[in-house]
Amino acid sequence: MLFSSTTFLFLFLPVVLILYFISPRFLKNSILLGASLFFYAWGEPVFVLIMLFSILINYIFALIIDSNRNKRKLTKWILTLTIIANLLLLGIFKYANFVIDNINSIFNLSIDIPMIALPLGISFFTFQGLSYVIDVYRKDGKVQKNPLNIALYISLFPQLIAGPIVRYQTVAEQITRRKETLKKFAEGSKRFIMGLAKKMLLANNCGWVADQVFSQPTHELSMGLAWIGIIAYALQIYFDFSGYSDMAIGLGKMFGFEFLENFNYPYISRSVTEFWRRWHISLSTWFRDYLYIPLGGNRGTTFQLYRNIFIVWLATGIWHGASWTFIAWGVYYGILIMLEKAFLLKLLEKIPLILQHIYTILAFLIGWVFFRSETFSYAFNYLGTMFGLNGNQIWDSNASFYFTQYGVIILLAVIISIPVFPYVQNKINKFLVGKGTVINVSADIVISFGYYILFLITIISLVSTTFNPFIYFRF
Repeated sequence: MLFSSTTFLFLFLPVVLILYFISPRFLKNSILLGASLFFYAWGEPVFVLIMLFSILINYIFALIIDSNRNKRKLTKWILTLTIIANLLLLGIFKYANFVIDNINSIFNLSIDIPMIALPLGISFFTFQGLSYVIDVYRKDGKVQKNPLNIALYISLFPQLIAGPIVRYQTVAEQITRRKETLKKFAEGSKRFIMGLAKKMLLANNCGWVADQVFSQPTHELSMGLAWIGIIAYALQIYFDFSGYSDMAIGLGKMFGFEFLENFNYPYISRSVTEFWRRWHISLSTWFRDYLYIPLGGNRGTTFQLYRNIFIVWLATGIWHGASWTFIAWGVYYGILIMLEKAFLLKLLEKIPLILQHIYTILAFLIGWVFFRSETFSYAFNYLGTMFGLNGNQIWDSNASFYFTQYGVIILLAVIISIPVFPYVQNKINKFLVGKGTVINVSADIVISFGYYILFLITIISLVSTTFNPFIYFRF
């Protein structure tokens, strides 16, 4: 089920909200758990069993670890077994076909296995299960004796399919003790509307342009069209994913949960290192705390430091998908971050800010080419066209068409991708301070009316468009 669907907006969500808020406190978690399992089963009922199996093994392993605190060696072995079990589950469903295909190609074999379908959100709920057991092992969160509570943590529908990856230590207390308020509900509703608008009005329009451009052979692209295509895709993936995160955070607030932020205007970054502090924050911090630091982090020799960075970014690429282009994308960022640690960051500090931004924009646009392309040959040819190395036209009628027809929406998306509106809002808030209750109430009414209009425009767009899932559903 999609957040951006009439079924969710006008049937599922209202029913769940009504049932949740009329229920006594002791039933609220059960209502949310039942709704979350129904939400996941809506499109893929069979795969609910996979998620429930993941929940069960992590629940049992955490209990064993908690009950054997004085047996340090045993708990380490149980933790290792937990990690293997989770990664094996993820590997079977996400990477088995990829591995077998490559084995057949390398060794000229014909091993045949059934095509294994990918359960939605398996990368996300697997990492949340690991977070739970590791946090219990580290004593960063209390073990859940009630299996329904751990099931709710892993399956909670706002963040189940595409994140953000909610760390157990972040919400451990909220699972059993949280407070729903009218203020939180209003804030959550506004955040949800903003995320829905990002998806429907910006991501989908930019995505249509990107899909049209990337569907063409690279030799038919002009340089201008190639740049339009990759800029459109960069905006699509940002507004698609950050829009989902906004909706998840907003829905969480409506039910009393506080999730951490997942995006912080990454496209204003002045280095690749800064970009990854602002983009998909929940994944970056997950790998930092559960892989990079346990490997040794920045302690040890220079070789160990760069080895750790390489392993983390190789894992990041693999996490995103069973494809060599995803793996190359992860390694590409790993190399850039290693270079920045070695000398690039010091060099960047010495050049004008505009050049720092240009460097970072080029870095992530090149990265998105690999991320979007199905093959290396297409990626390299596309980059060759972008930088005028293939002898393609500089500009053509197709580039003119997309520029004139979609230039305004792309420009609007660029403006919204940088913190212009927070800046304006901050100025307005400062202006309103001390202006009196009447003026402040009037301002709140105007803002709320603005959200209502935005929601109405978004709904009109939603009912007039075809099915368009979120990009990160496939991860």
